Amino acid sequence: MTGTGTGPGSETPYLRRARHRYVTACALFWLPLGLTIAPLVLLFTERGMSPAAIAGFFAVHSLTVAALELPTGGLSDVLGRRTVLAAAGLLMLTAFTLEGLGTAPWVLTAGMAFAGAGRALSSGPAEAWYVDTVQAHGGPGADLRTGLAHGSAATAAALATGTLFGGTLPWLLGLGPDIGARLSAATGHVVLPLSVPLLLGATVEIAFVLYVLTALREPPRPAATLRGALRGIPATVADGLRLGGRDPLVRRVLLSAGAVGCALAAIELLTPGRAAAFTGASESGAVLYAALSCAGFLCSAAGSHAAPLTARISGGGERAVLAGLGTSTLGLVLLGVTAASTGALSLVLAITGYGLVYLGLGAASPSERDLLHRRVTSAGRATALSVQSLALQLAGALAGLAVGALPQGPLPWLLSSAALLAGALLWARRGEPADPGSTCRQAPQAHGASQAREA
Repeated sequence: MTGTGTGPGSETPYLRRARHRYVTACALFWLPLGLTIAPLVLLFTERGMSPAAIAGFFAVHSLTVAALELPTGGLSDVLGRRTVLAAAGLLMLTAFTLEGLGTAPWVLTAGMAFAGAGRALSSGPAEAWYVDTVQAHGGPGADLRTGLAHGSAATAAALATGTLFGGTLPWLLGLGPDIGARLSAATGHVVLPLSVPLLLGATVEIAFVLYVLTALREPPRPAATLRGALRGIPATVADGLRLGGRDPLVRRVLLSAGAVGCALAAIELLTPGRAAAFTGASESGAVLYAALSCAGFLCSAAGSHAAPLTARISGGGERAVLAGLGTSTLGLVLLGVTAASTGALSLVLAITGYGLVYLGLGAASPSERDLLHRRVTSAGRATALSVQSLALQLAGALAGLAVGALPQGPLPWLLSSAALLAGALLWARRGEPADPGSTCRQAPQAHGASQAREA
């Protein structure tokens, strides 16, 4: 590492504490979401909801995230990271409570909408806080990739732990009708065994909000009123959108995020059906899917943890992104070529491909975000992250519709792998003379994005 920054080996105690706090915040936020992955659909089914209604609930979630992604990113840049992140935790607390206890469709719809709003609010503030802190105390050349990699690893590990625990918690606790009745009497609501992981997630969200408010300290900023904040959001959002148009490297980040969205859409929509087909029943298929998801998140954590090493071996952040997305593409191809087979070898290859997809995405993400952060200033950082997230989610939504319309078999997998390969090839030609981790070439932001700093 050159310049005024510090490498991971020479990290000051202050920056080390900042990294630990960022990692803890990532884990606390994503653990509750992991707890809901396995039981949520089954809980809605137990509540008497039809498959069409459940699909509608998830559509509400996706549309809420898409509608609020950019405005809430701008809100973080105007009001501050800690404020918006705490609000995200409160929204998720409300969502898990409504989803865990609600029985009426409108209550469950409201819960999914709150979850979408919380997810949109959470997109970027913690990471932006970490990068701001590191660059404020370590200089513009300070090492970012190590902390971002640790944050990604913590996120993946929390999701893996939550998915496994949330899928097995009712069985582990031996919850039966009598215990469910006692919980229902205590809360005044109908509590099913599958509700417990969501209610536990709501409890963790309380700890998350308290931690954010006490640990993620920000420097004093000019006071911002809600009216002033809302007035500043359009300019901040416009700056974030213009950034992708004027900066080729940022444009590559956004396009590759869209490619990743296509890959994840295929994984999330097609893997549960394959798991159920393999086990012969939806219930046992759900257990297998939970185990696969846990393994995938662990592979993602391993890839994220190895991201700094990957960048050093490959010769820089851009080459690391190419290597990571290329590995994920190979994984999707393996899933595609085995989609029509049922033999033991095909199963081994499919599981290997599933792991490679997440390993590669985990390895690519920290370097990709490191490149992005070195192109933006603090005033537009969370907005840039929201634009990246929006590109992923919109592409994923469109790809999901396409995957659902295509016949079952290798074709959906192979088309998704082609999209991801296109995203990987964007990084085949280096756009920087050296590893961006050793320089700090930040694009200037328009004045509208810098009028209000984080409070």
